Amino acid sequence: MTLKDPICAIATPLGKGAIGVVRLSGEGALEVASRVWRGKDPRKLKGGRFTLGEVVDPETGEVLDQALLLVFRAPRSYTGEDACEFHTHGSMAVLRRVLEALVKAGARLAGPGEFTFRAYMNGKLDLAQAEAVLALVEAEGDLARRQALRSLEGSFSRKIAALEDRLLSLLAHIQALLDYPEEGVEPLEARRGIGEVLEEVEALLAQARSSRLAQRGARLALIGAPNAGKSSLLNALLGYERALVSPIPGTTRDYLEAPLELFGIPLVAVDTAGIRDTLDPLERAGVERALRIAEEADLVLYVADRSAPRPSLPPLPPRTLKVATKADLPPLWEDAEFIPVSSVTGEGLGQLKEAIREAFLGRGGGEYLLSERQIEALHQARERLLEAKNLPEDLMGLALEEALKALASLRGRKEVSEEVVARVFQNFCVGK
Repeated sequence: MTLKDPICAIATPLGKGAIGVVRLSGEGALEVASRVWRGKDPRKLKGGRFTLGEVVDPETGEVLDQALLLVFRAPRSYTGEDACEFHTHGSMAVLRRVLEALVKAGARLAGPGEFTFRAYMNGKLDLAQAEAVLALVEAEGDLARRQALRSLEGSFSRKIAALEDRLLSLLAHIQALLDYPEEGVEPLEARRGIGEVLEEVEALLAQARSSRLAQRGARLALIGAPNAGKSSLLNALLGYERALVSPIPGTTRDYLEAPLELFGIPLVAVDTAGIRDTLDPLERAGVERALRIAEEADLVLYVADRSAPRPSLPPLPPRTLKVATKADLPPLWEDAEFIPVSSVTGEGLGQLKEAIREAFLGRGGGEYLLSERQIEALHQARERLLEAKNLPEDLMGLALEEALKALASLRGRKEVSEEVVARVFQNFCVGK
């Protein structure tokens, strides 16, 4: 096995579909393709061109499928190598036979993420962009998609490169301070520069929570007294009727879940049983479960009916938004901590959604989708920068060099171990 031999894999999800794609890349890939292709010779085609033909078994000549062949010429391909894609009909029977034909013709099966690994090794992507490829493939919400695409396009890498350049300038400044003290280089200027880089690193780290939410989603629990309007509010947030609504208190005795996407964040909204003292054992079990769900939720909406006597508040988790429902009816109480909402007219619903967005994402909204590895590296850079800021000038440079290494590892520059690279690619699917 080498990093140049031709590799092949099915690139589309397993199952039935109108179209399936088999990828082939590496040194001699077009020669391999010519052995299974009946039509225009792939070796003579220009890059970026489709041609119609047939995929055949190289040993028997059996026609496996009618297909389109798309050729890429190095270095203008995803991997940076000569490559091609067979766009066939999407049945697994066809795709498996095409894959077998390519192996017979001299290719080998690709390992997980090997196409992207070659792109990284050939300088088509840096390590941060490679992680963005996986994040984009796995994105379940629109926020994750937008953030991953931004990183894939190089925005995050350029941000890190700019921070690296500033640290290199600071190192040069400190060296001048030590070597030429008579020149009057100002030590405070170096410390101020370190503080500025530290602020930017901390701003990136502040996006860690939004990254985790964008990737994993979150749970939003609605709790409150019986008949407070929880089910109506859930339906209003969803935009359709998911929960049964009744004026009879205690109708909801168990929890009800519904998928919801707000501002690109995949959420599971949970409507719970009304919280009150009750002798009914079934309802009491529902109340206990509601409180447990609230404790485990990423965000809680405490719902109270503004048109009824004000209920006493139960102990609430720290991440709680207070909502006063039935704002279309005359109020019996007012409280600035509560967001007034009407599930009937939609009044206040936009304000509530914005409050939910800010509770999850903060005011910035999250620009980048950070992996756990990237968060770890940023934490290391932050610790070294804090250390450098408080060290004497003769030791400051050593801490800055360690901070620079941590930042450089984000893009895969300088000292990045094989273990780190393997960690990045271990979760990729075969064919990507």
